[in-house]
Amino acid sequence: MKYLKSQMKQLIKDNQELQAKLDKLREEHSLEKNFALKALYHSEVAEGGKYQLAYQALDKPKD
Repeated sequence: MKYLKSQMKQLIKDNQELQAKLDKLREEHSLEKNFALKALYHSEVAEGGKYQLAYQALDKPKD
């Protein structure tokens, strides 16, 4: 599975819990948004993370 910034932004936009985690990551580690997005992807999406299915569903074409 490949990291796509646009998909990650959409996933976070649709999920309050991920928004809070992104804000916490940025604050705790003084990260720029792009780096925090990538870190969140690796911790919550990649390799069977909690949000992997939701992330993959964003990649499917809509009928």
